[in-house]
Amino acid sequence: MKLPTGPGTPASDAADALTDAVAACRAVSTLSAEVGVSGSVGGRRLRGSLLVGVAPPASARIEAVAPAGQPIFIFVASGNDATLLLPRDNRVLRHGRPDAVLEAVAGPPLDAVELRETLTGCVLSAGGAKGRQLGADWRVVSVGSADVYLHRNAQLARWQLVATVHHGSPVRRKADATDGPGGVRLQPDPQANGEWRAEYAEFDGGLPRAIRLASADGKRFDLRLKLSQVDVNARLGPEVFRVQIPPDADPITLEELRRSGPLGTTAESTQRTPGTQR
Repeated sequence: MKLPTGPGTPASDAADALTDAVAACRAVSTLSAEVGVSGSVGGRRLRGSLLVGVAPPASARIEAVAPAGQPIFIFVASGNDATLLLPRDNRVLRHGRPDAVLEAVAGPPLDAVELRETLTGCVLSAGGAKGRQLGADWRVVSVGSADVYLHRNAQLARWQLVATVHHGSPVRRKADATDGPGGVRLQPDPQANGEWRAEYAEFDGGLPRAIRLASADGKRFDLRLKLSQVDVNARLGPEVFRVQIPPDADPITLEELRRSGPLGTTAESTQRTPGTQR
């Protein structure tokens, strides 16, 4: 998708345009869907199928299903706590940061709230947002560290959120004992959340059915998602966002997952490469 560029001019109607664009998605509480995935992560071609469920305030579940047998992975997150189970390898990562775990196994650095926003093409909170006009039919609204692109659909006579550009930092906070108790420092990290975008198309009932997620350089990840069997606002109880861990499951660290998963830089594997089926 080619997005307009330039400084633009201040847009007094930006807040109203954003409210119009996200009216449908903000009415979504829970969402479950089958998601077809194709593209690449870390230079590796991927194609597979996911079963996804999200619920407020910050719960998510993703199963990477296989044509037969056990799932390739099961990711669950509640709040700031995530678990990733690799059933075929009988390995588990417990108590990870959701965005870091999902980035390692699938590419995009999304926590549970951001995953719900991304799947619904939404901005759930936009306090203090500022906007600018790029031509008559485009508005760009800055929300936190992201720029939200709105396009006026002439046929529908309303605004649509068609892209969100996330301006991530090329560094990640890391605990540092030398800084004293609770200290952190910023360290360069090749796996950190650099700039990336989400693009939305094929809207149905105000929600996108086609989503593209791509890092700025296209090398970290470039994925196309196709949503089907979408079910909104059905009950998804807390049991959906838990996973039963076999008592004999061996632990896997985040660094191991990065090395052996789609973002890995070596040919090492836990046994089978954890990630979306290729």
